[in-house]
This record gives sequence, structure tokens and C-alpha cells, in this order.
Amino acid sequence: MRVGSRSDLGGGERGSLIEVSPANNNRPAMGEEREGEEELLVPPLNFAMVDNGIFRSGFPDSANFSFLQSLGLRSVLYLCPEPYPAANYEFLKDNGIRLFQFGIEMCKEPFANIPEETIREALKVILDVRNHPVLIHCKRGKHRTGCLVGCLRKLQRWCLSSIFDEYQRYAAAKARVSDQRFMELFDISSFKNLPLSFSSTRSSANR
Repeated sequence: MRVGSRSDLGGGERGSLIEVSPANNNRPAMGEEREGEEELLVPPLNFAMVDNGIFRSGFPDSANFSFLQSLGLRSVLYLCPEPYPAANYEFLKDNGIRLFQFGIEMCKEPFANIPEETIREALKVILDVRNHPVLIHCKRGKHRTGCLVGCLRKLQRWCLSSIFDEYQRYAAAKARVSDQRFMELFDISSFKNLPLSFSSTRSSANR
């Protein structure tokens, strides 16, 4: 296992990369379940596809592991400061999935403080197709995940009303004005030479 330094993620102060190597195990391969057993694929809370190779959700538990395995993930981007649970970490290790952690404290209005630089460093991980397929998640897949996806949508040139609609679909009654304000003010000018698949997908012109 290697815990990445600040340079691994382009200078982020709060991000870390934990690389795990696949472990030998005796589990049947996908599609080769034991006779008489049918694998039940259960997605995590608030699971959805964001774009090709990018997914979002709430915190996965062991009931979701088979579903995540079916996605063929290369990376998980975790947005909470708490250590990753042992069972989840072992799942990543067994499947050769890299863990990127960007610890954003849970904030409640009116004292919201979303770290802009941390969001920028997380976006760099998402924009690197070498990390795809990637799953973004926090606790419930609402606020921290919603803000990160909203900033990605700005890079994709979505209009604000569409960005807010998507955010509110997951946050529902717990939607925060501060989150939406953060997305509105997020400066994307420092992101240059975006991959075509990101910069052109679902622009505001065709929403």
C-alpha cells in the first residue's frame, strides 16, 4: 500500500491517494456464481451515472459490493474526512480499486465552508480518464457529492438552472442555498484543455 504525497494529486493539501493491490481470493468470477445461487445486485443509496465512466452515490456497504464489482471500477473518490471502513477497504484491495480521499467536513448552514481548492483537486482526479470508471461518494450522496458534480457540470457548460435541478433531485428537502451559491461562484477558468467528452457533453445549449 502507498499513501500518496501532495504531489501525487497536483498539489492538493487535503487529498490523498491510497493505492491497493489485488489480493488472491477464492471467490467465483463474475458470472460464475455457484449453482443454485443468483447474485443480487443492489446499488448504493442515491446511485446514478453522471457521465461515461463516472458514477455517484451515498456510502456503499457490503450489500452493494457485488453491484460495484459489476461496474469494473478503477477508482473510488471519497469525500469524507473519516477513515475508510475496513470492510470497504478490503473490497477495494481485493478488486484492485484505487481510493482517493478528499476529506471535506460536513457543514451546516449558516456556517458553511466548502473548501474550493479541495474541490479543484478532486475534479482533477475525475477529469483524468485513467481513473475511470470512478465512483464519487460521501455519506448520503447529497451535499458534498452534489457540489462536486455541480462543479463538474459547470466545466461541461451546463446552465445553472440545470445544475441546480440535478443537485436538488438528490438533496430534496435538505437542499442548501450555500451549496448552490458555491456552485454558482465556482471559477472554472483555471481548467484548460478539457477532454472533449467532458467539455461538450450536455451543454446548456441542448438542455
